[in-house]
Amino acid sequence: MTSVERPAIQPGQQAPDEAPDGVAPIAPAVLGAGHAERGPEAWPTGPVPAGSAPTGDVPAGGWPQPAYQPVEPDRFTRLVIRLHERAPRWAVPLAALGCVGMGMAYALVSDPTHSDPDARPTCLLKLTTGLDCPGCGGTRALWYVLHGDLPAAARHHFLFVFSLPFLAYLFVAWAGNQAFGWRLPELRLSPKVIGGFLAAWLAFSVLRNLPLAPFTSLYV
Repeated sequence: MTSVERPAIQPGQQAPDEAPDGVAPIAPAVLGAGHAERGPEAWPTGPVPAGSAPTGDVPAGGWPQPAYQPVEPDRFTRLVIRLHERAPRWAVPLAALGCVGMGMAYALVSDPTHSDPDARPTCLLKLTTGLDCPGCGGTRALWYVLHGDLPAAARHHFLFVFSLPFLAYLFVAWAGNQAFGWRLPELRLSPKVIGGFLAAWLAFSVLRNLPLAPFTSLYV
């Protein structure tokens, strides 16, 4: 039997079966049969994480990432996905328009301008503390808008009346694009504009509850 001599190692080189300085060598039994067959040159050179004992093939670049099985959607989710894929492009805008129409119909039928303060549904904050919440007066303002009385609507919720044209344009632009492919000029609302509107809404909510003139005229 003849032995196969290893190639000579040049000065400064490490033997192929030796680990780099400061790194403990990893036994082939830990790495698995795949690396045992390929030899030490396929072993990972990084340090072994504490408490880990991987098995199977490990790529030369490091330890393998854990394989996650994709979660199968349930029946209801699959039904919603199928309905969304088969529904015409105008179905979602039509559903949104139906929700807006139902809100308008509720405001017209209920006539909140002649309802008692504790009539259902009512504002929990106003019922318990007597203070107007940020949305108090919105339904009455909508009722007055639908009847063409803008001053009375602004009296009950000025910011709601102010934002109505912008909300209507955003809805028409979105619904037209979704249903008919319209390309209306985009209304860009920067974070500063949105933050300023929220700050104004917060200030309006505080000022309308102050027991001082002329803020008492905003109380609803």
